Amino acid sequence: MTIETLSTNRSHGGTQGVYKHASAATGTDMSFAVFVPDHAPGAKLPILWYLSGLTCTHANVMEKGEYRAACAEHGIIFVAPDTSPRGPDSNGDEVPDDPDGAWDFGLGAGFYVDATTQPWAKHYRMRSYIEDELPSLLLRHFASADLTRQAITGHSMGGHGALTIGLRGLGRFRSVSAFSPIVAPSRCPWGEKALTGYLGDDREDWQAYDACALLDQGLRVPDLLVDQGEADAFLAEQLKTELLVEACERAGQKAEIRLQPGYDHSYYFISTFLAEHVAWHAERLKA
Repeated sequence: MTIETLSTNRSHGGTQGVYKHASAATGTDMSFAVFVPDHAPGAKLPILWYLSGLTCTHANVMEKGEYRAACAEHGIIFVAPDTSPRGPDSNGDEVPDDPDGAWDFGLGAGFYVDATTQPWAKHYRMRSYIEDELPSLLLRHFASADLTRQAITGHSMGGHGALTIGLRGLGRFRSVSAFSPIVAPSRCPWGEKALTGYLGDDREDWQAYDACALLDQGLRVPDLLVDQGEADAFLAEQLKTELLVEACERAGQKAEIRLQPGYDHSYYFISTFLAEHVAWHAERLKA
């Protein structure tokens, strides 16, 4: 479980790094970004995970997210993984991609699932990568990372990942938030395409990757914050925030779900509210 440092930069009284390692989960090299605020020797800092959306890598939030000042202020490590495996794999073979070159499936669109259908099952194991492998890597290589205090957030497809990984986490995360999440992938075109492709036609197999379904099954998170732009072009057809509102009300899930007038799906929206999300998580990550 060795890692290679690709870059480090000083920023806001901390270190922004990008790292690479050979992933056992995906069978490929994987890159991820970590921001570590300056801290006293031996101090342990809580972790905020950020899961990115379709077509993105760790670089999108790292370059546009405007989170570092808030993380430095609150003493939070910020971890941003990639969104899918990328080739070549350990045998030198290319990782499969959508045969039609579509942007919403395949490379950059792993949907944070463990695929079970071919040819995706060998490499598209982003659930195992995020839930198991990368936390173990952090524990080994980042001495200040406190895995007893974790929170998770994400955008769009990454919001779907944050919600579902958070709900399945069984107490691992003290708080969960999301920006413009795909809340019910089994009921929207992006999700139906991805879940059919990665998991097959049996919709029962999709339920573990649908936040609204997980809430209906009785899973909960300690606290939930969601921001959704009202001017988001994907809101009506793909995101369907109202379904999450209804599911939280049915479940009695503690949640603040905010519609933000005039904001779209872009990082102009995310960067406006990400520091606020960091502060919200910080309150819940206190020792």
